[in-house]
Amino acid sequence: MPTYVCEVDVEGETQNTQGLAARWGEIREGIERLGGELHDTYTVLGKYDFLVVFEVEDEHAAFQVSQVIEQHGLDTETMQAFPVERMGELVDDV
Repeated sequence: MPTYVCEVDVEGETQNTQGLAARWGEIREGIERLGGELHDTYTVLGKYDFLVVFEVEDEHAAFQVSQVIEQHGLDTETMQAFPVERMGELVDDV
């Protein structure tokens, strides 16, 4: 399954840390309902507050995952990711 990374921005009214922590279980369940797997969630410094790494079948399911996350009052930007090791085989064909 393809891997996706989702940068997550916490919007103003969701700054309650305890409430936010409880939402990750619901987000994991939503990803699993879509046939995906949540690999890692990181708190990050910078423009975004969290980085979520997950696998799902295709870009349609990745879009649905972003909607699951946004239903919790979070803003997302989702991208497909490739292992660095795979970069060599991808550029060999160029």
